[in-house]
Amino acid sequence: SRTIQRQITKADILSFGIGAEAIRELIPFPTLTALMIEGVIQTIDSLMPEGYVTVGTATSLTYLNTVFVGSTITVLATLTEIDGRILTFECMAFDELGQIGRGKHERRIVNAERLMQAAHKRCDQLKEIIK
Repeated sequence: SRTIQRQITKADILSFGIGAEAIRELIPFPTLTALMIEGVIQTIDSLMPEGYVTVGTATSLTYLNTVFVGSTITVLATLTEIDGRILTFECMAFDELGQIGRGKHERRIVNAERLMQAAHKRCDQLKEIIK
């Protein structure tokens, strides 16, 4: 497992541009989700063999408490299951007052070069469609 910590600023939330104007002082769900996934990535990607990376395949997160911009968020990501190339993580997020989020995130181990080849092959087909 790994713990990451970051103070969330307006710049962190403005990049998403999501949310009602009346609650812009609160950290939106996509920002918390991204931070929790970042904790997972930092837990595992440095351990991958050369040429391999992990890609997200599923996420189920619950936002438990509202959090103001300026709060320091701590994320704990723990690898809980390995099923072949599928890795499952439990994630928990906390601010200075307690737990604010929890959930699971799943990642698949892939060969980076083969993934990029498949992506280019697929997108080349798309380029033909939108001409």
